[in-house]
Amino acid sequence: MRHFLLAAAVSISLCWFAAVAVADESTGEEKPAVKRVAVVTLQGSLPESSGATGLFGQTRAGLADVLARLKRAGQDEEIAAVVVRIRDLSAGRGKLHELRTTIAGVRATGKRVVAEFESASSADYLVACACDEITMPESGVVMIPGVRAEVTFYKGLLDKLGIEAEMMQVGDFKGTAEPYTRDAMSPQFRAHYESLLDDVFDQMVATIAAARNLQPDRVKTLIDQGLFTAAAAKRAGLIDHVAYADALPDRLAETLEVDTVEMIANYGKKKVDNDFSGMLGMMKLFEMMMGGKPDKSRSSRPKLALIRAQGTIVSGKSTVDFLSGQAMGSETIVKAIRRAEADESVAAIVLRIDSPGGSSLASDLIWRAVQKCEKPVIASMGDVAASGGYYIAMGCDSIYAEPGTVTGSIGVVGGKLAIDGLMRKVGVTTEVISRGKNSGLLSMGAPFTASERAAFKENMETVYRQFVTKAAEGRGVPTEAIEKLAGGRVWTGRQAEQNGLVDHVGTLADAVAAAKKAAGLEAGEQLDLLELPRPTNIIDQLLGLDTDVQLRTPTASSWLPGEWSKAVRQAEQLRELFAEPAVLIMPYAVEIR
Repeated sequence: MRHFLLAAAVSISLCWFAAVAVADESTGEEKPAVKRVAVVTLQGSLPESSGATGLFGQTRAGLADVLARLKRAGQDEEIAAVVVRIRDLSAGRGKLHELRTTIAGVRATGKRVVAEFESASSADYLVACACDEITMPESGVVMIPGVRAEVTFYKGLLDKLGIEAEMMQVGDFKGTAEPYTRDAMSPQFRAHYESLLDDVFDQMVATIAAARNLQPDRVKTLIDQGLFTAAAAKRAGLIDHVAYADALPDRLAETLEVDTVEMIANYGKKKVDNDFSGMLGMMKLFEMMMGGKPDKSRSSRPKLALIRAQGTIVSGKSTVDFLSGQAMGSETIVKAIRRAEADESVAAIVLRIDSPGGSSLASDLIWRAVQKCEKPVIASMGDVAASGGYYIAMGCDSIYAEPGTVTGSIGVVGGKLAIDGLMRKVGVTTEVISRGKNSGLLSMGAPFTASERAAFKENMETVYRQFVTKAAEGRGVPTEAIEKLAGGRVWTGRQAEQNGLVDHVGTLADAVAAAKKAAGLEAGEQLDLLELPRPTNIIDQLLGLDTDVQLRTPTASSWLPGEWSKAVRQAEQLRELFAEPAVLIMPYAVEIR
């Protein structure tokens, strides 16, 4: 037995020396047979949160999910490289910056990140530029035609229908009502939005120039051309490889110096078990609709509360429509802030805002809850945090904005659509009996009387003065300084920092770091995350239980195509918002592409 063991040891030693000899004859290092490559797909609008759990919430990719998967890939020692598959991104400039920053973090770990798309819009391409290399098939196109803001005006249509838009605004640059009262932009509205687009365009040029090692003037020339075939894009230095996606594994194997690579599709994505057969299947389905198994783990670590303030601001509870978006209810957000404040394990709060504004009353109630909170509250602005979205940030200890965040819009708009003319055209007449000089203030039948208009305007000016005063107090500057930045003016995050409307340009991660510091925690200290408001699920709604977020029945606009859906949805929002006498909302019909 002893001789057998000795022979085995000698045999193993000889094999080891042979392996070393083979390695020495080549490169001095053994060549691994396989390395793993993480594949993460970026697609669609990437909402800040789904707003719901269960059957829909678990299958809808959100920003937080893809950022977490990218970070995990960067930290995973078994992952040698990352492929970012980009498919029709429709996210705003704030989310694009979050994605680019996270990809840069993955590259900082030493791992190669490859962007792969079939065709690219400006949003797709700006994210791809954050990667080490870009590849696309020969039949694809790159479209970087610059930036564009489109405003649709409905006054001519309303005139033909006999509908009179009775709208008022406080602030020369508050253009929310203009699409309904004018047939073209006012000079003030146009001048300011040109300034906004100039900064967005400058950021786009600088991003591409730095990423692709091109001169800014050269980038502007390429943007003026706008449309490139794959071959033309490669000649221009916009991409690195013209190749089909199926050729990518072989090229990565060569780059990573391995025999082959294992592509991990949908890396880090939660798996949904869709086998619902039998009794166990029914239990799984019920569990999924309830939002999955409850997390029974307990931790003694401090928590960070992340409150997602997303959608148009309305009074009452937040609502979510799986097809047309989310509304932020003051009752829901105030409850979330108070819950975080009352939780002794919560050290600090980050208020993540992605909202064009809405109800002035609801905005003020949320501001009050933020301002009264005794724990550190840091605001992090996403794609947009304007008008009411900016209002609710004013009470925070510090404000972070993405470079391309649309913010500001300190101004007030209010009014109604008088449809008496339309009713008469279709043979409908209305008789009115009233008591009170201003009884028709919110009546949809007739336009304002002189007295009603004066009362309405006075209320709006009071709300505007309140907005400006609170903004000045929040920023620690005289009201005169805010006046110069108010009047409905809208800024990018970069411009807002230069003007003192926000404290820092930075990502959500930067805001989290600031919250930890404000709470007196060490930078590297691990925190548990408490996400609020609590998402809802189908079963809770069916049982009529009290939930933080209510599911909303999809409206007609949800089923209409493209531009029609957007126009009808805007009209629905107007009808809901203008039930109140003052509204803090940016010109949400403006879409920067």
